[in-house]
Amino acid sequence: MDAGVIGTGTMGKNHVRVYSELKEVGTTYVYDPNTEAAEEVAAATGAEVCCSMEELLAKAGCVSVCVPTPYHFATAQRVLAAGVHALIEKPLCPTSRECEQLIGQIPEGLTVGIGQIERFNPVVAEVARVVEDPVYVAFHRHNPASSRVNGSSVVEDLMIHDIDVAFNVLFPGRAYTAHASGTGDVAAALMSFGRTPVYLSASRKASKKVRSIYIEEEDRTIEGDFMTQEVYVYRKPEAYGQENGLYRQENIIEKLLVNKVEPLKIELATFVRAARDGKPFPVTPEQGLGNVRICEAIYRDLSA
Repeated sequence: MDAGVIGTGTMGKNHVRVYSELKEVGTTYVYDPNTEAAEEVAAATGAEVCCSMEELLAKAGCVSVCVPTPYHFATAQRVLAAGVHALIEKPLCPTSRECEQLIGQIPEGLTVGIGQIERFNPVVAEVARVVEDPVYVAFHRHNPASSRVNGSSVVEDLMIHDIDVAFNVLFPGRAYTAHASGTGDVAAALMSFGRTPVYLSASRKASKKVRSIYIEEEDRTIEGDFMTQEVYVYRKPEAYGQENGLYRQENIIEKLLVNKVEPLKIELATFVRAARDGKPFPVTPEQGLGNVRICEAIYRDLSA
């Protein structure tokens, strides 16, 4: 199946690169109103530049929508109207209202997915496999400021990744409460799923890049790093006490075997196969809508 990418920003360039490497993809097409940017990424990857979105939609069997967030709704509308399978980078749309309208326009039998890349990070799969009964969960996602981000707060830019994992992997379908504070660049949210508190922090003011998940259970602690793709399990201490005025603790530490992969490659290969076989993509438009609704609720707290 031939694939297309609309938009050649940071994510768009990566989508073009990965499609060009996938054995499931024939020709990769790219379109951007900035023809020079499209030609540059095409020259680096062997993709073919299209002169218009209509040309790309006529040639590609599936398409990634990688335009800036404010243009998701209008661009995705054109893709759906052309009957082309679509992977829309998160968030689905800037507002839940636009998400609802767009979902109502999806033709029957068309595969439409949302690009929540961390869902395809092997750390998420490994944590989901071993977690049993969390009593506390914390996510931290901190970034230096980036000129590539425009038209969105830190909530829908960064925190949405951890919102997706919390609501669709760890606690799917569970009732929750949420409170948040912060600004458009630094935000923290405290959620409760039953008696389990879940803390999420996100920042675009950091000097250190952080992507982590931390889970406490009664007899162990699970810690994962989304960037290094490492997961550690800490068991209850075998020895704990005070010796010569110093605290002494011995833990059993287990490093889990994680098959390190590029999450975007897994995500796009999954999308191409789903489009080819007429199957749903794992991150559905309805889940994308749910993520945006939660982002809106958190942002309302920030703005209060």
